[in-house]
Amino acid sequence: MLLPAKTEVARQLRRFRAWERRMLASPADVAVRATFEDSGYTLCVLMGKRCAREAADAAERYLRTTLVTYLREQGERPRGVRTPRRAPVAVDRLAPSGRTAPSGVA
Repeated sequence: MLLPAKTEVARQLRRFRAWERRMLASPADVAVRATFEDSGYTLCVLMGKRCAREAADAAERYLRTTLVTYLREQGERPRGVRTPRRAPVAVDRLAPSGRTAPSGVA
C-alpha cells in the first residue's frame, strides 16, 4: 500500500477543516459547500477512504502515529515483514478409472 507524504496529508487535512468551518458558518453558500466537498473528496482519495469523515479520522491517526503502527491499525502488513511459507500439501491424484494412481504416477 502506498501512503502519501505526511506533509501533504497535514496540508489537505488543514484545508478540509478550514472549509468545514466556513461551510458550517454559511451552509447556504453553494460555492463554499462545493469547495468543502472537493476538499473532502481529495482527502478521501489521499487516504483511501469512502467518506470524508473516515478520511479525516484516518488522516489524524496517520499523522500522530508511526508508519508501522498505522498499517497495523489498518490491518495492512508493513513492507519487509514476511510471513513464513508453508510446504505444499500432498494430494493423491486419481487415475481416469477413479482409483488412486500408484506412487510415482501422476
